[in-house]
This record gives sequence, structure tokens and C-alpha cells, in this order.
Amino acid sequence: MINRKRIGAALLCGLLAGTALTACSGSETGEAADGQVTLDYWLWDDNQQASYQACADAFHKTNPNITVKITQTAWAQYWQNLTTQLAAGGAPDVWTNQVSYYPQFVSSQQILDIQPYVDADKIDLSQYQEGLAELWTKDGRRYGLPKDWDTEAIVYNSEMLEKAGVKPEELADLTWNPTDGGTFEEVIARLTTDEQGRNGLDPAFDKDNVAVYGYQPEWNDGSQGQNGWGELAAANGFTYLDKNPWGTQYKYDDPKLIETISWYKALTDKGYAAPFETQSTLGIDAVMNSGKAALTIAGSWTINTYLGDGAKQKFALAPLPVGPVGVRKSAINGLSDAIWAGTENKDAAWKWVKYLGSADCQDLVAGNAVVFPAIKTSTEKALAAHLAKGRDVQVYVDYTKTPEGTFLLPITEHGTEISQIVQDALQSVILGQIEPAEALTKANQQVNALFG
Repeated sequence: MINRKRIGAALLCGLLAGTALTACSGSETGEAADGQVTLDYWLWDDNQQASYQACADAFHKTNPNITVKITQTAWAQYWQNLTTQLAAGGAPDVWTNQVSYYPQFVSSQQILDIQPYVDADKIDLSQYQEGLAELWTKDGRRYGLPKDWDTEAIVYNSEMLEKAGVKPEELADLTWNPTDGGTFEEVIARLTTDEQGRNGLDPAFDKDNVAVYGYQPEWNDGSQGQNGWGELAAANGFTYLDKNPWGTQYKYDDPKLIETISWYKALTDKGYAAPFETQSTLGIDAVMNSGKAALTIAGSWTINTYLGDGAKQKFALAPLPVGPVGVRKSAINGLSDAIWAGTENKDAAWKWVKYLGSADCQDLVAGNAVVFPAIKTSTEKALAAHLAKGRDVQVYVDYTKTPEGTFLLPITEHGTEISQIVQDALQSVILGQIEPAEALTKANQQVNALFG
């Protein structure tokens, strides 16, 4: 049963937050009679659960009246459960947030503006990786502190590279363009072999009987293309929006994107890339681990997948290719932690969110070598932790130190609808049902119509 009186009191406390941060306490904040508070905290990544449990344990030692209860749920179910609980008025006090979803929580006033807390506690926003703190702001309000970040890189099968006579140094200096694919496509062709052992550059190559694909593309990337086409399109001069974040006019009909998607599809038509049904049936990780593809583009959150003990092939990393704009371009994305506007424990929730955004917690996360924490000094500790495990992951960090080396994924209203519209358009392209120009032009019209 929903306690509407308490939720109403909590919402009133939210309105008072800018002037009286500690005005709500005791029974009004949901504390037990003995002053003990239990915060519900949700996340989706099972690889990170141990790190944040360590943070929760350390946080409890210095805040013995606050206990953090962590619930981990897989990605798709996570957002479904969260939406259901928000509608029912019983959401977790704090949850891990993602840029594609958080605009809808902002517009529905379901997450707390923490700017008054940030100001009162004088949080140093300059400690975070450049650009991350601004992801979580709108109209002078702030809805989270950066907790981590990710970029993209080429993941390749080392043994396949050696067998094809491709040196790792070649991958470190790749170029790409949408006309002939540059040296990136040439390497992909060399790594592709048919069932007779002929590579993609051999005139006798049989594209209908491929044993190993040179490239495993990501076609289930929604409106962002974070794991491949988005980076290549950006390197071709494409930008998603009139402004980002909080733009209102998308540019999916841009010829720069159309060229990129046309090239992306052509890889499959030539037999160099796995068909869509291969990915949709197995998943990219499974395709790569089965030895059916030689390289792919993947985010830094997959480091343990490809370089960890569970990997079934020997993988290594290389930087993305340099595109027509003259630099490598990687999307940079990050997560934060949102406080539910209806929580009865706002002050305690802020303490937890503040701790999650601090070096104390992010250094713990760094030591586990799973993700790159948002605080710059913690990132260096994560690099050291990876090196201690024998992993060279520097390529993921290099973009952040290169001018114009990163770009933001689109942050706007209607994120979930936009993702589905663009995903449907791209799927129709790869299935050969419609040409890229027509599909993306129609999708862009549908997307922009959402904004009136």
C-alpha cells in the first residue's frame, strides 16, 4: 500500500530543499524511530555490483545510521521494473541513471534536483572528466553526479590477425572513409576468409560461403550507434542534433550519416561482415568468442568480457580509425545516480549519491578494474589496476586527451521513442527492405514530429 501522506511530505521537502536542506528529518524522512535509514539502490551491471557493494560497506562505516540495500537487475528488466515502480509511487531511493532514459524522468519530475546540495556542500565539479558534469543538468538544475565514463575501441582476435599477416601496428594507424572504406576496410577484407581459405581481397573469394567474417557490426544500437556506426558517422562529419544536450531537431537525414550507413551495409553485402541474423541470434560477444568474426567495435565496459579470464579467444585492443574529419572520434558516455523525488530519505540519499561521486568510492571502483571512474585521478588508478592484470586499455583513455576526440550521445526528450524509430529504420536497411537514404529520411521526419 502506498503511503500517500509520506510521499506528499517528501515532495514538500523537495520543494524546500533549496532553502532548508536539513528541514526534513525524523518520521518525515522515513527514518525508523531509532534514527536508522535503509536506502534502496538499484543498478543493472552484475560486473559492477561487487564494486558498489564495497562502496556501500565503506559508506555504512562512516554513516552507521544509513544502510544501503543494493538490487541488481539485468538491463531490459531493470528499466521495465523502474518504470513500473515509479508509476506505482514506490521507486528505489536512488538508482543508476543513463543519458538515454533520464530526460523522461526530468520531464515527469520524478528525480530530484540536487544542485542545492551540490552548492551547499561545495562539490568540486572540475574533478570529473571534462564534459561529464554537464550531462546531468538542465535549466540550472542538476540531476546527478558523474560516476563513470566509457569510450569505444576496436577489439580484435590476435591469432586471426597473425594468421592473416596483419600486424597490430597496422590497426594502430587505420583510416576510414565511406567511399572505399580506407585501410579499415582493406584490413577487414584481409581478415575475412571463405570456406576455401581465400580472403576478401582474392578475386575468387566466395561471399556466400564465409568461414570467418572480418568484422562483426552492431545493428541493434538504437538511435545512437554507440558501438560502431555512430563513431564512423561522427568521423565523417555527422552530428545528431541542432544542439546537444536538449536539442529539438535531429539530423538523421544528413548525407554524412546516409553515406556511413550505406558503407556499413555494403560490408555485409560483400561478405566481409556478419549478417544481421547472426548477431540477433547469438549476440556480438558470442560471435566474437566463437571465432566467427575477427574484429568488432566495443565499449570500455566490455573490457572484462574480452580481456578477462572468461574470454574464449585471445583478444586485444586498437584505436578507432581516423575519418574524413581528420581525427578519431569516440562517443563518450557516462552514468550517474538519480534520487527519486518521492523518497522519504532525501538527506540520506544525497549523502549516498555524494559518496558515489567521491574519490573514496571511485577509487574503490577503480581498484576492481571494471569501468573507468568519472574522477580523473581515479581513472589513472583504474588504468594501473588493468595494467596489473596484464591488460593494455590505454586506447580507451587516449580519446579523452585528444582535442575533438570525443562527442556526446544525443540527450533529448522522447529518447525511447526516437530509439525505436531509428532502430526500426536501420533494421529495415540491413534486411534489404529499403535503401538507407529513404529509411533515414522517413525516420528523421518521424523523430522531429515528436517535438511538435
